[in-house]
Amino acid sequence: MELESYRYIAIDGPIGAGKTSLAKRLASLWDAQVVLEQPEENPFLADFYRNAGQHAFQTQVFFLLQRIRQLQAPLDPALLEGRFVADFMLEKDMLFAGLTLAGEELALYETLYLQLRPQARLPDLVIHLQAAPEILQARIAERGVAIEEGISLDYLQRLSECYSQFFYHYEGAPVLTVNTEHLDPAHNDADLRTLLQHIEEMRGKRAFLNQGG
Repeated sequence: MELESYRYIAIDGPIGAGKTSLAKRLASLWDAQVVLEQPEENPFLADFYRNAGQHAFQTQVFFLLQRIRQLQAPLDPALLEGRFVADFMLEKDMLFAGLTLAGEELALYETLYLQLRPQARLPDLVIHLQAAPEILQARIAERGVAIEEGISLDYLQRLSECYSQFFYHYEGAPVLTVNTEHLDPAHNDADLRTLLQHIEEMRGKRAFLNQGG
């Protein structure tokens, strides 16, 4: 499909995969509107990374309300002009909820999600970024964000598995899965050209980009 046909592109993947950097790069390239996650606004997140069991519900509810607020205006068909790039999908909220909640809390969260989720358009294309959990952990340590210091390798492993399962079954939009272990389209021009070529050559619902190291 021609690049111009993709008006709304969502980039997602586990923490440390490079979502925000790529969203900014593509938005700049296409002169597109960009919407970015704002985890630093979540007052429960640092406590969640230290003790997920005690702080998961309030952390997830805050993110749900925040993401709905962020996406409501940009995804209104009457307001959406030009291109739009986001470094998250609203649908992933249930992925995180399933990973961190259980029992009555999960049931309550699902009810909130279904009640509050806007009837918004789906992305025209999803770019799913992935990397080995050990690489994700190294990237997180390198960027040195204090709120992320409590993220464990076990959590990243489980999160990566959840993302893989989620996108294996996802049918809402075409998905291009990109292994970022040896590919950096956000900062490397040659890698960016490779990514854009794969996007333009996509046919069907699934495609994969995996450059060997």
